[in-house]
Amino acid sequence: MTRLTDFTSYADAQRHYSKEGLWELFDGTRERFNIAHECIDRHVDGDSVALRVAHADGADEVITFEEISRRSAQVAHFLTEQGIGTGDRVAVMIEPSLAFYCAMFGVIKSGAVAVPMFSLFGPDGIRLRVDDCAPKVFFTNAQKAPDAIEGGAQNVTIVDSDFLASLDDLPATFDWSTTGRDLAVLQYTSGTTRLLPAAVKHSHQSIVTLMVAALYGTGIRPGDRFFCPSSPAWGHGLWHGTLAPLAMGVSTGTFSGKFDPVRLLRALQDFRITNLTAAATHYRMMRNSGEAENYTYSFDKLSFTGEPIDTETAAYVERVFGTKVRSMYGTTEIGVIIANYPGAADLEVRDGAMGKAVPGVEVQIQRADGTLADPGETGELMVLKRGEWFPTKDLGRVDADGYFYHGGRADDVIISAGWTIGAVEVEDAVLSHPAVAECAVIGAPDAVRGLVVKAYIILKGEETPGLVEDIQNHVRARLARHEYPRQIEFVTELPKTPAGKVNRKILRDREAGKLAAAQ
Repeated sequence: MTRLTDFTSYADAQRHYSKEGLWELFDGTRERFNIAHECIDRHVDGDSVALRVAHADGADEVITFEEISRRSAQVAHFLTEQGIGTGDRVAVMIEPSLAFYCAMFGVIKSGAVAVPMFSLFGPDGIRLRVDDCAPKVFFTNAQKAPDAIEGGAQNVTIVDSDFLASLDDLPATFDWSTTGRDLAVLQYTSGTTRLLPAAVKHSHQSIVTLMVAALYGTGIRPGDRFFCPSSPAWGHGLWHGTLAPLAMGVSTGTFSGKFDPVRLLRALQDFRITNLTAAATHYRMMRNSGEAENYTYSFDKLSFTGEPIDTETAAYVERVFGTKVRSMYGTTEIGVIIANYPGAADLEVRDGAMGKAVPGVEVQIQRADGTLADPGETGELMVLKRGEWFPTKDLGRVDADGYFYHGGRADDVIISAGWTIGAVEVEDAVLSHPAVAECAVIGAPDAVRGLVVKAYIILKGEETPGLVEDIQNHVRARLARHEYPRQIEFVTELPKTPAGKVNRKILRDREAGKLAAAQ
């Protein structure tokens, strides 16, 4: 039987895609469906590798489908013995490891709801989420257990090799009984650690829809050696980097511990990774490490998400890694809606473009009044859901051939002396300067112009005389003359969300605070 995974071209994606075709990739039905079965249990075959984990300390951890299947069943029995039932929340705050995957899939297998939490959260971040979702059990490691207790977590349970060994007498299989509509994962989006972001509810059958992103956003196919360095506490790391490849029986990999781009480069070489999906920040860090050219690679597909990638980094990645890095766009709430179809030889990858709409999804650029924008006109990205247009809160434009381009968050637009300026475009121009390593652009309050463009810049080296003017002239030469950063501040770090995106809101608030203090 021909399946959607048998097709790789853009033309075939449009011709053969169907919702029924997505369901044919799975064993389950809407009446009986479980993510742990679909991702793990049905792929047990001898010593077949499920995961390769690159630990920051240099260790490599290889985990088989069989080991996760057996130990996650024992975790599920443990939870049942603790009185944890269908729909009960269970938090999982563990770095990627055998312990994490056994705990996560054990929760899902049992019928409880897994709540992944970022391992760098302190007591305040933990308390916000614990107060919101009230987990009955809190799985973590010995290092984070005190923070979990201080954050108000109940039934804090340390999951390590000793804990897993203590479950050896429990059955190695578990008779799950969930339906496709039952809740499987409650995932918080990556806002700040001190403000509670939205909690997105994912049912077991959410993974069926996820396969649109897997097929056309990351281009996963059987036989790939996949890798995603994003934390599985977030949507990209869990759904795109973990669940999607495992659902196809594809071995995947990830990073555990404090991120180090050189350690990642070595893992990509040693694991012979053929398909990498990462955040734009990861690619910039690999480039800025100065070490990427010292390793050999096996890539045939690369993708990124989270935020736009600057043109200099995109060109560097193509030269060093041997293939273009392709964008996919979406959010935790709406999923992936635009992609560049990695592996599709018949789709041109246009510089700066996010790609085209994925099959089965209708996307438009609309003006503020809700009318359809013309090709090339900037407006808000909207997606059709259940018969209504849903705002993404991102700006964009579409060309005459249906390629979409990102215009930044709607609240990142800078109105200066009546001119509309996009922070993303200015950042891209600043990042192309040879002295610049990282950059964030915002609108800073100004008595005359309302706002002026301000760039916060991390340099590759030391500041030199005349560098500010040189960067400004560099941007003037690439953009309209009014779009250059009138203010430049050199910094040693930029505020970022837990998922690694630059948090421009903190920078805007900082500038607003300076203005208030001066009045």
